[in-house]
Amino acid sequence: MINNPTYRGTVHPWHCDHMGHMNVMWYVGKFDEATWNFFAEVGLTPARMKEIGSGMAAVEQNLTYSKELFPGDTVAISSKVIEAGEKSVRFVHEMTDCVTGALCATCEFKAVHIDAANRKSMPFPEDVLEKLRAA
Repeated sequence: MINNPTYRGTVHPWHCDHMGHMNVMWYVGKFDEATWNFFAEVGLTPARMKEIGSGMAAVEQNLTYSKELFPGDTVAISSKVIEAGEKSVRFVHEMTDCVTGALCATCEFKAVHIDAANRKSMPFPEDVLEKLRAA
């Protein structure tokens, strides 16, 4: 488990749909921001990926909604590795309400480390794989 939240933010009125609650596109966006913070914490910063000519590709995503969110609500996302392979990682984000601590949504991903030039999977750098397996 990554100790620090990988995302903290607020639900703004423009995040909400005609039902008055946060629209699904914004859950996905907040989980995406958490993903980039999570990658950075294990050593896959944009600069590092550019340096080694790699990228990350999401190949699977499952989202579960548990609690509606409304304008003014504040949320935190924490991230946890489920499984780390040589070239791919499965991880889950948990979004909680900062005031009540209630679980609002979870999002499980499978992502593959790729060679950015030929778009084929490639092994994680050894230090990154160690951090993923230790997380």
